[in-house]
This record gives sequence, structure tokens and C-alpha cells, in this order.
Amino acid sequence: MNKKLPRLLQPNMRLYFLLLIAFAISSLFIGEGGRILAGIQAIVIIIVALYLAIATKRRNKKLLSYLDSISDSMDLTVRDTPLPVLIFNSETGEVIWSNERFATVTGVQEPFFEKIITDIVPDYSWDWLLDGKGDCETPVAVGDKLYHVYGSIVLSDRDYIAMTYWIDVTEHMQILKEHAESRHVFALLIIDNYDELFKGLNAKEKSDVLSNIDDRIYTWIADKDAYLCRFDRDRYFLLFENKFLDGIIEDNFSILDNMRTCIGGGGVEATVSIAIGKDGATPQENYRYASLAMEMALSRGGNQAVLRNKYGFEFYGGRTQTVEKKTKVRARVMASAFGELLTDASKVFVMSHKVSDYDSIGAAIGVSCIARAKRKEVRIVVDRETTIADNVIEKLITLPEYSDAFITPQQALLEADSKTLLVIVDTSRPNKVESESLLLSCTQIAIIDHHRRAADYIENAVLSFHEPYASSASELVAEMMQYLVDFDEIKRLEAEALLAGIVLDTKGFAVNTGSGTFDVAAYLKRAGADMSSVKRMLQSDIEIATARYDLISHAEIYKDGIAISVSHSNYSRVSIAQASDELLNIKGVTASFVVATEKDVVYVSGRSVGDINVQAILEKLGGGGSQAAAGLQVTNRSVDEIAVELKKAIDKYMKKR
Repeated sequence: MNKKLPRLLQPNMRLYFLLLIAFAISSLFIGEGGRILAGIQAIVIIIVALYLAIATKRRNKKLLSYLDSISDSMDLTVRDTPLPVLIFNSETGEVIWSNERFATVTGVQEPFFEKIITDIVPDYSWDWLLDGKGDCETPVAVGDKLYHVYGSIVLSDRDYIAMTYWIDVTEHMQILKEHAESRHVFALLIIDNYDELFKGLNAKEKSDVLSNIDDRIYTWIADKDAYLCRFDRDRYFLLFENKFLDGIIEDNFSILDNMRTCIGGGGVEATVSIAIGKDGATPQENYRYASLAMEMALSRGGNQAVLRNKYGFEFYGGRTQTVEKKTKVRARVMASAFGELLTDASKVFVMSHKVSDYDSIGAAIGVSCIARAKRKEVRIVVDRETTIADNVIEKLITLPEYSDAFITPQQALLEADSKTLLVIVDTSRPNKVESESLLLSCTQIAIIDHHRRAADYIENAVLSFHEPYASSASELVAEMMQYLVDFDEIKRLEAEALLAGIVLDTKGFAVNTGSGTFDVAAYLKRAGADMSSVKRMLQSDIEIATARYDLISHAEIYKDGIAISVSHSNYSRVSIAQASDELLNIKGVTASFVVATEKDVVYVSGRSVGDINVQAILEKLGGGGSQAAAGLQVTNRSVDEIAVELKKAIDKYMKKR
């Protein structure tokens, strides 16, 4: 090492001296004066050489002493270590010294002195050292090998010097990769519409359809070395290695589209839901993840794939219109279970999402009617400063039954006890409820919701009436009322509030409407609801109407029938939602998005009347809702930023269609 230090410290001195000697020799041929000049040059060369030799010796001694001091501080002798070692200036990245093993690793034969470390290892970053960490979390690639780098920083002569040790982990990382790729992934596959698919078919026709379904599934897994087993008439179990999962995701679960080519009775297309569980510590945990993913897929309407790992849920597909699957049997069962919960409760609180609307208030009023029929004390938790349906509340508080029914979240927290039943309507997301504190303080929770379930949902509910096929939460509550409340116990204003929620969410029975929706509307009509009163209840004032049309004037067609309106002015949330509804009345528009602010909050309202799933688009930005209606609210962001992200989400969605 001592012999190599001069070369490292003087990478260009040999060339300089050769040039000086060449000039001195050339001076000999000039004449008498040239010989004198050559003699002077020779003397200068000798003096400079002696000076450099002495200075270099001193510098080498100082550097070696410094390296030894660093070695002592790290309890390791740098010069004798079998590991590749590199020492550099942590502020500039300039290489100070390296041992021969590091030179061998990098394959660079010329001296490293005065080079920048990124000239040697281009992708290397030492930010981890500056953050005070002892090793680099990500292996560093040098050629075709990977190295785990350890190191530290010490202060010397006002410079911060980094000493790093490089350990070859190529084989270790390859083993880890092979282990990760060979881990088993559990998957469940369910035919969503099995009963509808085989309705009216004879035995042979059923066999043919089922054979077509099996053929498509086997074709899908043919190159994945997977194990497939059908364990029920409409359920399959699938086991494959993790290395095939990326390909399945890149293929965007093509089985979802291919399955719809299987046609059953009445021209019904087959649809499937796929649930995947991975990263579990045991096979049982992976199967539990898959079961949770299937529950999530079905609660979001089916015809999609959901992946559940240790970090959460990931969603794929779910882009087609869902088919109504609600049955009277399920509604009756849920009504019976809900009635038992009411019987055991000391009191009942009803709470919806923040900035409650006509549907959530209507559903809350329906629950209040059921609780009153069970002779239970009931309170509706609402922030009247932010609610959109305050005109409904104003009418209801004139009734004796509702004179003190509406309370603030703070009052509810003071009144709640251990046997209080908290009913959440029109949402299932814990961060969207009117009061998260009240949600955390109650142990008995029931959920009634029609939105597609998001990854973050309330998991500790004792009852969950979750139907993404329903038009509204008001529809679900009214269905239960048929089994729990007599006609003479329903107030006319209660029936009208429920009907208003249904009318608003279905855009006047135009979208997301099934046969059950009309059955419920007829039931509320018989209970005394007057459609003209409902119409007046939903009327907006002139300011909101003006703002709505102003937002529409900012709209433009982005692509494929998608209208986007972006405005930097301040509007009410009602105006933003109504503008997105109104844009659907424009010829050729099948989906609409409105981006605007109310005070310091950016709101995005999305609506659809076609096969474009606005919920799938806004979910990528943190929003939620249903296929036909979804929303998003963001703080501390600008309208322009959200508009750019929205267009990117639309582009990504349309690309995968």
C-alpha cells in the first residue's frame, strides 16, 4: 500500500516531468544559449522533484495516520480487512482512498484519487449516511452483482469523511427472490350470478354453460402451474406461486372480460369475482385474507378482483354495471336482526356521513321511525351547520316526536352509555362519519349502506346491511320498515323524507334503479308520501341554481363522452353536485366530473349514466361512492393539482377498459 500511495496522490506528475525533460532536451538544439537554458531547466526539475518527494512523503504519512485513526474509532483495521473499502468526502462525494478489493469489485484499474464516487458507481447514493443510518437499506448494483453497504461518517480537519464497507449479497438476494416468488398465493373465484345464469335452462344446457365457464378458467390458468378445485356449485379454489401474480395483474385479470362471453338463460352474461390472499405468515392466514377479499368484492358489486395482503386491499376490474341481486328474504332477515338489536339497546343514536344530504337524513329518519315503533329513545346526530337537508330537519322538528331528536356529536358523546346502539347510515368508512369520536366510543354498531365498500371500512359492526345494488340508503331502511313498522306509525313527513332521499340518489328514478326501488317508492306512497311535496323539498334557491349553471359553463369534453368542469371560484357543495348531475343531460355525455372549492376544501363530484365507473376513478384519488355517483374532498391542495390528477386517473381507467 505504501508503494501505491505516491501514485494515488500524484496521478499526473509522471506526465508533467516527462514534458519538462522533453523541453529541456529540445533546448539543447537551439545553440549556445539553449544549452544554458537546458541546464537551468534541469536544475529546476531536480529541485521540484526533491520538493515533491519530501511533500509527498509527509502527505502519505499524514494520510496513513488519519486512516489508522478512523480504523481505531471503528474497531477495525482498514488496511487489513478482507472487505472492499471505500473512503470519500461525504459532502462532495470525492474519493479519498480505496483498497485493492474495491478496485477489483468495480473493475476500474486507474487510480481513484480525486474522482467522484458516482463516476465509479453511477447509481450510488449516500443519503442514508447523511441521515445517520449505519447501512444502506437497498442493495447497490455494481456490474452484475449486488452489495450491501455499511458505513459511518467522522469529522476530520473540518471535512466529514465517510468510510464504507461493501459486502457481496448477490447470492443472498437471489435466494430471497426465489423464496418470494415460490410462496403460495391463495385465490377464490365465485360465479356472481349463478342462479340468474342457469334460470330456465334444462340439464344439458346447464352442463354446456358450466363447461364453457370451466374451459375459460382452465385456459386462464394454463400457463401458471396452478392447482384448481371447484368445491361448490359456483365456487372455485385456486393455488399458484407468487411469481405468476405480476403477470395476472398486468393482464388486468382478463378472465373478468372473457367470462362474459359465456351466455346463460335469457341472454345473461356470466360474471365472476376473484379474491386473492398473499403475504400471510401461514397458509391459514392467506386463506383468511382471500375470504376477506371475497367479502369485499361482493360488497362492491362483484365482477371484479380484490387482492388482500398484509398492507391492505387492492382493486381491479369492477367496470361493468352491476345486476340487482337484492331479495326480500335478505331484507326480512336483516330487519329481524336489526329489531333484536333495538330491543337489547338502552338508547339509539343514528349518524351519517359528514355534510349529510337528503339520502342520509332520510335514512336516519327511517331508522328513527323504526326505533320509535320499538319504544326506544332515539337521537339523530347531525351537524346542522354543514348539512344539505336542513329544510327537511326544519319541517320535522315541528312534530312532537322530533322536537328534541336532532343533537350535535358533542351532546351524543355525553349521553352515550355501554348499551347504546349506534346506527351508521349511508357510509361505511370510519373517517367519513359525522363524529369519529362517537364511533370509537360505542361498542354496538350497525351499518346500513349502499355504496361500494372501500378498503377502509368499519370492521367491528355487529350488523352490516350493505347492498351496493340498492339505489340509496333510504331504500334499504324503507325495506326494513315494511317488516318492523305498521302503516299508522309512519308520519307523512317521514315517508316524504325517505322518498326524497331515493329520488335524489336515483336522479328521479333515472339511474341505479331496480325493481325493488319502485316497490319501496310504492310503499312510501301508501304510507302518505306526496310526490309534489317531495319535489318542493328538493328545490334549490336562485343562488344555487345560478352557481350550478356557472359551473356547467366551464365544462369541456375531455374524451369519450367524459365532461370535466374546473373552476377556481367558490361554490357550495350542493351546486357542485347538482352541476355534475346536470352535465349528464347534455347529448353525448355519459360521465361528468366537476372540480371546485367550497371555502378551503376542493370538492370533486362524479356522475355516470353509462358503463364508466366514476367510483373506480375517484377511488384512486382517495374518494368513494357508487358506480353512478361518487365524490372526493381534499384539503391543502389546489384545484389545478386535483384536476391534473383526475385526468391522469381517467386516462389510466380508460386505458384498462
